[in-house]
Amino acid sequence: MYVLVVGSMAFDSIETPHGRADRVLGGSAAYFALAAAFFAPVRIVGVVGEDFPEEHLTALSRSGVDLEGLQRAEGKTFFWHGRYHEDLNVRDTLEVQLNVLEDFVPRMPAGYEDTEYAFLGNMHPAAQLEVLSQLTQPRLVALDTMDHWIHENSGELRKVLERVETVVINDSEAYMLSGDHNIVRAARAIQRMGPRVVLIKRGEYGVFQFSDASTFVVPAYPLEEVLDPTGAGDSFAGAFMGCLAAGGGAGEDALRRAIVYGNVTASFTVEDFGPGRLISMARTEIDERYRRFVELTRFGE
Repeated sequence: MYVLVVGSMAFDSIETPHGRADRVLGGSAAYFALAAAFFAPVRIVGVVGEDFPEEHLTALSRSGVDLEGLQRAEGKTFFWHGRYHEDLNVRDTLEVQLNVLEDFVPRMPAGYEDTEYAFLGNMHPAAQLEVLSQLTQPRLVALDTMDHWIHENSGELRKVLERVETVVINDSEAYMLSGDHNIVRAARAIQRMGPRVVLIKRGEYGVFQFSDASTFVVPAYPLEEVLDPTGAGDSFAGAFMGCLAAGGGAGEDALRRAIVYGNVTASFTVEDFGPGRLISMARTEIDERYRRFVELTRFGE
């Protein structure tokens, strides 16, 4: 069963205390797609410029990503330059060039509209609504957003929230969206806006999942070294959605399994600059780390 992601494709220049990488493959859709493709076939809707190299398209295609919905427009590809502090939870955005992303209007090729599992990446809520209008039989739609859209386009964002099943955001965005700085009350407030499931990412502290039926808390996978946290949240979302699509359901057990797989997959992303680990590693590595994670968190009565 296919997973659809609509989001950004980019060049990233990244600085961390551990080094630097210039103009590597980036963007929410790229990280999402590479992670989801370990579990299910993926379709991308996005836009790149004339400068986007064939090698990146080849890497995505070899991973099992359908690129028919990826537009190539005149101009340059979206560019982001960021610097992380010693505390890798803190970063500064040094430069953003929207380029071809500024005028991007998502259009799905024939055959994409019946995709049952869809993820609306971090973009203008009007674009997210445009995608929803093109989906004919969605089974599970999840979205990501950010502080800019929460502040500047809250009305349109509320319309999107009324029509999606799941929200995947970080804790600061959850507090901003809900107006409450208690994580439980914030999640419940967001649920009242429409989504049945709220996933709140807390970086190195793991993930909180809230639904009507239960609350589930997963710690981050313990790592000795983190080189680059860029794309970890998008990788989590990709593996989470891919795992659900592969299983064909979204009950409580399926949700918990998908959350753990998302958590584990994201732990690989941060071990290298850009999406290098997602491109080079094998599914067997994810399954082995999943088993180790289960052992780490298991306890008896």
